[in-house]
Amino acid sequence: MRLLKLVTLAFVLIVVFAIECTKSAKILAVFPFSGPSQYICVQAYLKTLAARGHEVTTVSMFPQKTPLKSFRDIVLRKEEDEHEDMIIEAIDVEKSKLNELRFLGDYVTLGALAAFQNEEFHQLLHSNEHFDLIIIEALFLESLYALGDHFKAPMIGVCTFGSNAVIDQYVDNISPTAYVPAPNGKHLDRMNFWQRLDNLYINTIELLYNHLILIPEQQRLYEKYFPNATADLSEVRRDFSLLLLNQHYSFNYARPLVPNAIEVAGMHIDHKPKKLPADMEAFINASAHGAIYFSLGSNVKSAYLPKRKLDEILNAFAKLPVNVLWKFEKDDLPGKPRNVYISKWFPQPDILAHPNVKLFITHGGMHSLLEVVHHGKPIVGMPVFYDQHLNVARAVAKGFGVSLNFRDFTSDELRNDILEVLNNPKYAAKAKEISASFHDRPMKPLDTAIYWTEYVLRHKGAIPSKVTSQIPQ
Repeated sequence: MRLLKLVTLAFVLIVVFAIECTKSAKILAVFPFSGPSQYICVQAYLKTLAARGHEVTTVSMFPQKTPLKSFRDIVLRKEEDEHEDMIIEAIDVEKSKLNELRFLGDYVTLGALAAFQNEEFHQLLHSNEHFDLIIIEALFLESLYALGDHFKAPMIGVCTFGSNAVIDQYVDNISPTAYVPAPNGKHLDRMNFWQRLDNLYINTIELLYNHLILIPEQQRLYEKYFPNATADLSEVRRDFSLLLLNQHYSFNYARPLVPNAIEVAGMHIDHKPKKLPADMEAFINASAHGAIYFSLGSNVKSAYLPKRKLDEILNAFAKLPVNVLWKFEKDDLPGKPRNVYISKWFPQPDILAHPNVKLFITHGGMHSLLEVVHHGKPIVGMPVFYDQHLNVARAVAKGFGVSLNFRDFTSDELRNDILEVLNNPKYAAKAKEISASFHDRPMKPLDTAIYWTEYVLRHKGAIPSKVTSQIPQ
């Protein structure tokens, strides 16, 4: 045990020394999607890079409210109406796998166009400005991956949804369909023959759609906005030095990863919860049997739910013996029971950290699931689309939650599921067990992300395939 502690200390000291030896760099970070949770995933990471002396230029729809030293924002315009229409359609209609991919394709194209059609970003592309590193969302944005070649800088991809068969191709990772679930499927890593066959089908559909529909669309954008580029798009999309994956095997599953695909799930979560507003704190503490937090995330808004669903939720909450905090995006909610507190925004990690919050009712987005695992709280999952079904299924399989059919549920079903998780201690116990495993790492996830980012800077990319290709034959 003493030897293990000495080895761990030596490793930490080496990491600290390596980080401190990294020179200041100019970094361009591009996260063009309109989902706030995706930017929240990288915000602490980018701020930490700036705090370490690097000059960070970010391209996103979420500028800093207070200017930061060494941190410049290029603010993209958010097509609010178009984005909201897409989300409302996703809420109302259960999509086939093909329709889910069409939805994702439209979402990706909107993000790429938001960047390319921004005047300040356009000027940056045609300037003589130099960057030492490009950090970018790794989610089918092939046209924007040309930024690495354009600025002659190594590129790091941040996969805010975790990885899949398409993203694995960026760094030549493998995704054995026998035990690596497709994120937009519903099967876990231990599948029978028919589930494996279905997993193969889902992966095949996604790969075909990507290569036949998404990449040709990105090729058109690439040719339009990088007319002087000489590299083929097939080379551009595999020009990553590193992928930072928003996943961890303690919650996800064990799977093969190449050395430059690094798991950093939880890097966005502050390890020191902040104090809650006084009225919120009082409402939580007033619930003698614990309080519940309910949120459908930053994209799916409760205010857009059909009246029938809202009525079922309100009826269920009214019959509960506990207080409920509900992320609701309007100032008024007709028929709101006295035990319900609504707000357009909650400091979610700080809410989940509160000892009197006993349960999280969630849509099952990856960020929400990682936050609930971090804080060791059980869930009632109501998945809506894409990876949310698998995320919730994983929580159920690991024993710290139950799942409810979002498309068709009654107030009694919702109430019964809530009371099952609240009153049965096995769910809370399992949540704490998974959380302990999630935290048991040699380095904190943010420190890991910073170390490998500065590793890429120190070695100017250090892509094994490119290094070996230079060895004389």
